[in-house]
Amino acid sequence: MTNTWTSTSDDLPDRYTRHAGTLRGALRHELVARALRTHLLADAQRILDVGGGDGHQAVQLARAGYVVTLLDPDIKMLQHAETRLAAEANDVRQRVTMVHGPGEQACDLVGTGFDAVCCHGVLMYLADPQPLLKAMVSVVRPGGLVSLLAKSANALAMRPGLKGQWAEALTAMTTTTETGNLGVPSRAHTLEELRALLTAAGATTTVWYGVRIFADHRGDEPIPGNFDQIVELEWYGGSRDPYRQVARLLHLIAHREPQQDAQ
Repeated sequence: MTNTWTSTSDDLPDRYTRHAGTLRGALRHELVARALRTHLLADAQRILDVGGGDGHQAVQLARAGYVVTLLDPDIKMLQHAETRLAAEANDVRQRVTMVHGPGEQACDLVGTGFDAVCCHGVLMYLADPQPLLKAMVSVVRPGGLVSLLAKSANALAMRPGLKGQWAEALTAMTTTTETGNLGVPSRAHTLEELRALLTAAGATTTVWYGVRIFADHRGDEPIPGNFDQIVELEWYGGSRDPYRQVARLLHLIAHREPQQDAQ
């Protein structure tokens, strides 16, 4: 793990994009999007998507009328995002700007004053997440929303356990690192660790969700016809205990402390 996420193989962006078309990938994107719709302030207009990858979240936000800047250090991922955006209507395309570079340099690359900043599925690949989080908080206006999605350290054993992979589940009980389906080493965090990291960066967590509780062990199966029903079940469970405690991913909604000055 390094301090900047980039592809480690030529086909990783392809695999990442294909994953969005599976049950697990689609669940992640839909549940995160629903939480954003729930918590974005009514006057929010400008959103920064840090490590936005192939643009799935950025395009969804642009369709909803937001002006989105996608910042990513991986040129191959940005190429996939450009392909995704090219298929959209002209008004959606005009609301998305893509910038190549690391999130740690967000202030210099894209400026400040955003109404919200998103960082989904990136922290798990960084050796030290604090520089990125500090930069994220710095780019949003005081009181602005910070959306963070990370892997849960307290749930790593759930997937192999439910799949009957007993040895792997036992190993996962005592570790916070693993190599996931994308073939890249990653690190998981506890809810308490993520809250503390956000606090140190100048943001206060206001609510959190569990993402993928009941369907995470299903593998990369296609999106089924009853997807909406699965989303409702996952949303219901992901917003309350005890279910969200064993979700694969943690989605934290935080807000920049009003007294924080821009760096």
